[in-house]
Amino acid sequence: MSKGLYHREERYDAAAIDGLAGHYRALLEGCGEAPDRPGLQRTPERAAKALAFLTQGMHQDARAILESAVFDEPYNEMVLVKDIELFSLCEHHLLPFFGKAHVAYIPDGRIVGLSKIPRVVDVFARRLQVQERLTLQIRDCIAETLRPKGVAVVIQAQHLCMQMRGVEKQHALTTTSAYTGVFSDDITAREAFTRLTLG
Repeated sequence: MSKGLYHREERYDAAAIDGLAGHYRALLEGCGEAPDRPGLQRTPERAAKALAFLTQGMHQDARAILESAVFDEPYNEMVLVKDIELFSLCEHHLLPFFGKAHVAYIPDGRIVGLSKIPRVVDVFARRLQVQERLTLQIRDCIAETLRPKGVAVVIQAQHLCMQMRGVEKQHALTTTSAYTGVFSDDITAREAFTRLTLG
């Protein structure tokens, strides 16, 4: 995949960052600010680097991350990684949303290194997103790569586009869910997942 603005080896693509910083400078001017005043002189570059970091998932391959640590193992009970912190950008207003993801799967002869599940969450979260799509992307990536008996994903998040503007509801929490396989077909499996994650 394309390295994009940000990648670990070289950190930033300097030319791309310079171009993006120019746009941020224009935004500051459009807001009535003076980009050359002391507090803002380096803000366009800092903002460009921040956006590059926050959208780096657009240039990463979540499936390859999972495939790098798949092991044959006859374990066939639920594997749950809960309370995975996530931070993303709402694609409608470019404001953050943040919360926790709970991800479970039931293996069918193959397991994955546990650290890879939070990394998959990060890859999809570090894109311009909506929470509903993010939930499905995590589910589908795990289902298609591991081919387990089932996958369950629940995300609980707060959205600054609801808290800082618009309806300004400070305590609203959005929950989305997505299921495949036994989590869709077996109410007992889904209830066990819900009990372990949401209590």
